[in-house]
Amino acid sequence: MAKTLIYNGTVVTMNDAMQVIPGGYVFIAGDRIAEVGEWPAGEAGERLLSEADDVIDARGKAVIPGLINGHTHLFQTFIRGVSDDLPLAQWLRQIIWPASLAMEEEDFYLAAMIGCIENLKSGATFIMDHHYVHTHPGNDDGVLRAMAECGIRGVMARGGVDLSYEPRLSESIPRIFANTDRLLDQWQGAAEGRIGIAMGPLNLYGCSEPFLKLSAKYSEKNGLITHIHVAETREQIDNTLQRFGLRNLELVEAVGLLGPMTQIVHGVWLSDDELELIKRSGATVVHCPVSNMYLASGIARVPEMLERGINVALGTDGPGSNNCQDNLEVLKFTACLHKVNQLDATLLSPMEVIRMGTRGGAQAMGRGHDLGSLEPGKKADVVIVDLQKPHIAPVHRVSSAIVYNANGNDVDTVLVDGRAVVRQGKCTLVDEEETIRRAQSRVDALRSKLSAAYPAFGAVE
Repeated sequence: MAKTLIYNGTVVTMNDAMQVIPGGYVFIAGDRIAEVGEWPAGEAGERLLSEADDVIDARGKAVIPGLINGHTHLFQTFIRGVSDDLPLAQWLRQIIWPASLAMEEEDFYLAAMIGCIENLKSGATFIMDHHYVHTHPGNDDGVLRAMAECGIRGVMARGGVDLSYEPRLSESIPRIFANTDRLLDQWQGAAEGRIGIAMGPLNLYGCSEPFLKLSAKYSEKNGLITHIHVAETREQIDNTLQRFGLRNLELVEAVGLLGPMTQIVHGVWLSDDELELIKRSGATVVHCPVSNMYLASGIARVPEMLERGINVALGTDGPGSNNCQDNLEVLKFTACLHKVNQLDATLLSPMEVIRMGTRGGAQAMGRGHDLGSLEPGKKADVVIVDLQKPHIAPVHRVSSAIVYNANGNDVDTVLVDGRAVVRQGKCTLVDEEETIRRAQSRVDALRSKLSAAYPAFGAVE
């Protein structure tokens, strides 16, 4: 059993006491954290040094639990920055759908690999990928293979729609469930347990009532997370009111989808009654502040959600509406957005924001027992952030430096299951440069294919 010692760093444990330990250490045995504490003097410290197979000196660095990216669409790394100034519906029709339909099977693997690398290097050890493009038989497998190969912990919410969302992206209900069955058989628990599958009906305006009801039963039968876009825009509320006489969250409850394993993505336009439904159900809201600003969708009522006791996790959303997946950047946007929205500088302290990005995400994934904090017995998913940078140092409070100063480029080391998957800012299991070269070549071909019909793909500024 390999043993790793991280010492001399400031350990932000995110335990129940929100303990921060200057000059602390984390001792890892295999895939679990064995010890956390202040560095012991004398023989005790010598023992730890002698027992470790790998010693990481974290002097001048913060040691934090791995961040959990609660919502992304990895395939969109191939689409980032194509067009920056469109509302959601227009952005889907003119950018996302054409590119999705033009991408080939290899593209989904390469796009996902780029996305996994980016997530790891910005401090995310766990990602929830909502994948809904099934134009080729191997699309899903390519995304999951990228997760497995790069060393990240990840769940794919197998997305689907059965209405004319975009006819070429719609599927029959039997096909959706048959393919989800296959993914469960082949991928659930793969890569030493790092990979999982969730149920992911994409949204409420692209899914029929029978499909939503069957999804609820399927998730319950298989013990799966349900991950679904809800109340992202005002137009989506109008859609379900017209079709069912119900607001978005009311429909989610009516079809049986609302429960403790439900992840409500965005939740921007939720009423008081809907917030109360979420609280009672034990569901999670996944907040994606950068995407909500980028698409001008609105501002979720996150401070109120937290006051009500609703669990809130954080997500980057897909690179098509962010345009990056910098998980440390999301922390700062979360804090700043809600302060300015309510004109209250006291809202959302750094530790509250870090908690959403760690423990909030772990609870959302049903993994609060073994992820989200640095404590003995928990999984060794650990991120080390270099604070000795001119845009960070000198440091007064490490939690403030993490939220307001640091970005993904400051991540030095990342461990998942006790294995270093990023060292000195470079991925250890994949060739970053070759992956980027291959991805750029494929994106150049994609642009050539689309530029005549969709001018945004041909524009060079």
